[in-house]
Amino acid sequence: MRFLMTVTAGEAPDEKMMTEMGQLVEDLTKAGVLLATGGLDPVGTRVSAVDGKVTVTDGPFTEAKEAILSFALVDARSKEEAIELARRFWQVARTGEGAIQQVYGPE
Repeated sequence: MRFLMTVTAGEAPDEKMMTEMGQLVEDLTKAGVLLATGGLDPVGTRVSAVDGKVTVTDGPFTEAKEAILSFALVDARSKEEAIELARRFWQVARTGEGAIQQVYGPE
């Protein structure tokens, strides 16, 4: 099962956090659990459609309080395992907020 873990709020990483996060990423990658990870451009572009009419709006979006800042795609045996992986991340990150969503579709 694949899960997308997203971060929507958090504090800027210090050197200690970066070192610990690097070790966590290395451990999860070696274990074959971490499939992809990355930070996202905070500016972004919003795309919406109403009745087939597409609107494209360039950011930044100051009203977007829940903009996704970063993500990790993991391969876990269960939702409980994905939650435990997220718990490990947040123990290193210390402060913030995010979500875990199962990814459906071909692998």
